[in-house]
Amino acid sequence: MAKDKNKETHDTGAEALENALTKTEQYIENNQKSLTIIVLAVIVIVGTFLGYTRLYIAPMEKEAQSQIFAAEQYFERDSFNLALHGDGNYLGFLDIIDSYGPSKVGNLAHYYAGISFRQLGEFDKAVDHLKRFSTKDKMIRSVAFGALADCYVELDNLKEGAKYYLRAANANENDFTSPIYLLKAGVVFEELGSYSEALKQYEIIKDKFPRSAEAREIEKYITRVSLKK
Repeated sequence: MAKDKNKETHDTGAEALENALTKTEQYIENNQKSLTIIVLAVIVIVGTFLGYTRLYIAPMEKEAQSQIFAAEQYFERDSFNLALHGDGNYLGFLDIIDSYGPSKVGNLAHYYAGISFRQLGEFDKAVDHLKRFSTKDKMIRSVAFGALADCYVELDNLKEGAKYYLRAANANENDFTSPIYLLKAGVVFEELGSYSEALKQYEIIKDKFPRSAEAREIEKYITRVSLKK
């Protein structure tokens, strides 16, 4: 009896599987034209992407790397105008962005341009370029966020300034830069009248980064903001 039940269950399962396969075959047969178009579209998209990457982006990347060298040299010497605009013989960062924008070097040029404009006091332009820059490098991302925060504060956009100081502090957490950005965030929160938020940042410096230079004088900030509360 048990064998009959097992056989019946097996037969039912096999029949269900056969029906499913039949339905799948019927669907493929009925929609063969549409499925073929979809497959061909995927092949075209993948092929186009690979071709774009290998035949267009890769050569551009190599050429851009050779072109950005002079601008980087000017940047390191604090010659920010020459770094941005070039010297007539070599391209500046803005030229690199225009000519090699889709490349990794073009992306990096946005970072350099943003820092350069900040140093020149052109904070709106600095924000524009720094917002267009992206990187997975935690240290550079932290510096970029900190520079953005500086620019927003200079532009009297204190809320954005505080937000980006916190991002800078957390993007690459360490005993040196994190307390600097947290302290800046705290001061900005005080300017905004957000004394609880300011106190929070100061206490993080005290508790989490006790060996930092900022921690040595943090008690006076804590006392000041506590009195304001």
